[in-house]
Amino acid sequence: MTHIHKGTALITGASSGIGAIYADRLARDGYDLILVARNSEKLQHLARKLSRASGRSVETIAADLTQAADLDRIEYMLKTGADITLLVNNAGFGSTAPLLQSDVADMDRMITLNVSVLMRLAYAAAPAFAARGRGTIVNIASIVAIAPELLNGVYGGTKAFVLAFSQSLQHELANKGVRVQAVLPGATATNFWNVAGTPVEQLPDGIVMNADDMVDAALAGLEQGEVVTIPSLPDLRDWNAFEAARKALGPGLSRSAPAARYRSQRLAA
Repeated sequence: MTHIHKGTALITGASSGIGAIYADRLARDGYDLILVARNSEKLQHLARKLSRASGRSVETIAADLTQAADLDRIEYMLKTGADITLLVNNAGFGSTAPLLQSDVADMDRMITLNVSVLMRLAYAAAPAFAARGRGTIVNIASIVAIAPELLNGVYGGTKAFVLAFSQSLQHELANKGVRVQAVLPGATATNFWNVAGTPVEQLPDGIVMNADDMVDAALAGLEQGEVVTIPSLPDLRDWNAFEAARKALGPGLSRSAPAARYRSQRLAA
């Protein structure tokens, strides 16, 4: 049990899985908690457990973030809660079904939760954090952000947004005392897979990480100052090379004339 108070962490999707593990680790590290999820009973059970184990204050809010009124409540808390120092944007869901076999209404709901809700909560927290000169936003993405062919394309697209949004937000806020981290887990042993349509038991053991290990690695990456953390990536130099190659494209991305290979084809025609 720690007696150092680090402020309050607001965690979405906190009733189970990755969100609940973040709650446990952050409470033990000195944060009071605001836990947000749809399942009130699970939230209250987790809150009692964490409060007993850590001695921290744990508040629960049962909310469906795809509903405007519930989202408004959480946004207001982030804008006005002077003690909130950390936002963990964890709420979301995925799909393993191919695009052509997916229900478009489900895909639209996925975009709402994975993209719009995450963006709005970050936008609620960021000005308050910047005004105080401190605060951290952790956005849970996925490796499909950079490997969209692995799962459903809409899911990959939402996580690509989370990655790009996090990198841009960190670029804007770095000199204001605000930290932003995008976490890109690979396959993780949670109920995510059952909801997504492929039970985790059907995945090869060698690619599935224990959820506790995933969160611990993500928090270690945060401590080490990483903007992007890929818990399973063995060599950080591989990510740095990927980023360097992306940035090397910069001078050629916007020019006054088409590339020569296109001009020559046009003239030949």
